[in-house]
Parts: sequence; structure tokens; C-alpha cells
Amino acid sequence: MTVRECLEFAAKLKLPGTYASKIARVNLLISELKLHKCASTKIGGPLVKGVSGGERKRTSIGVELITDPSLVFLDEPTTGLDSFTATSVMEILRNLAINENRTIISTIHQPNSDIYEMFDRLMLIARGKIIYFNEARFCVDYFSSIGFQCPELSNPADYFMTMMSIESIELDEVADNQRTGSIIGPNREQMKQIVEEKYAAQIQMFDEKYRGSDLCNRHDEVVPGLKALDYGAPN
Repeated sequence: MTVRECLEFAAKLKLPGTYASKIARVNLLISELKLHKCASTKIGGPLVKGVSGGERKRTSIGVELITDPSLVFLDEPTTGLDSFTATSVMEILRNLAINENRTIISTIHQPNSDIYEMFDRLMLIARGKIIYFNEARFCVDYFSSIGFQCPELSNPADYFMTMMSIESIELDEVADNQRTGSIIGPNREQMKQIVEEKYAAQIQMFDEKYRGSDLCNRHDEVVPGLKALDYGAPN
């Protein structure tokens, strides 16, 4: 199908009302998502040349927006896109949030600095624990206050991903062993256990610091009686 045909198909399946009202909705989405140039182009696939990666992502988003939802969940909407295209997609989502009063929640792994600046609220999750959840503009200062200073002129998102990664602990451990110059060091299994214990301790520290900070969002205050998930409990 072409981009327009795909959106029209979704509209016919999901929307009530007349054919004219459904087409009007499709035309509005094509305009909002800047899909004019590729509206008559086939989406394509592995064996058929079609639209670009960014246009494909925007078409997928359009299919979800066809019912005009107030809340939209997106799972890694920038995966597989170059930095410029990823930023363009996120700018469109940002405009939808601002201009149409939508709430857009997305998971994202490698946002560039321009995308990071678009976030209103930021949640950082590691090992099933929320180590930060508040306005994105407070995040750098918060982690600086607990001893994790983001380098100047660096992308905060890259720093946070490194800070939360077990690989960073592993690299530090290897560097420590190299500095000591010991001939006999821990074997692979011992190294793995050391790294996992240090990583668990670091995430636990982040969790405790966040829970004790003024920035902590307490679910039981927002929704009385709501209980936190116990990730260690059996199903």
C-alpha cells in the first residue's frame, strides 16, 4: 500500500462516521506528520523500494493517531534512524504534545542532545528500579548533587546511559586491575561476580538517593492506596 492507502485502511477499520469524515482525518494526519511528498509512494519492504525510514516511522505513528487518542505510547520511535531524521520525528511528536494537548510517553535508548532538550519529564530505569522521575531540566543538577557530574558540553542522555550501564562498571574494574599490575588477578567468573555486585550496589544507591530526595514522585500520595510492584515476588 501507499502511505495514504495505509492511513485510509486504518481509518476505515477504526473510525465511526461517514467516508468523507474518515478521509478528512487522513488528510489532517498527512499534513501534521509532513507526509505530503510520500503520500502516494508505496511503503515498501525488504524486497521492494519504498519510503524512507523516517517516513515509515511517521506513517506508523499516523496509524496510531488515527483515532485521535489523548495518550500515546511509543516504543523506541527513533530506532534505526539517523540523528537528523530521529530529531525530525521527535519534533513532530513534541508539536503534537504542545499544540494538541496530547500526552506522549516513549521509551528511548540513545537520544541526541536536541531530542533530550525536548523532554518535559524524564524517567531513568535500571534493574527494574526508578532512579529518577521528574522534570528533565532538574536531572543533571540532581545527579551532580549526589556525586555524578555530567561533563560539560556533553549530551546528558549519553552520560546517564553510561552511568546506568553494567559495562561501565566492568571497564572500571578492568582498568583497576591493569593499574595494580598484579600478575594473578580474578578469573572470568570471579570478575563477573565482582562486577555484578558493584553494579547492584550502585543501582541500589541511586534508588535510595532518589527515594530520599525532594524530587521523588511518591505514587501513594498521587494515588492513595496504590502499591508499588515487588519485582522479587513470585508471579
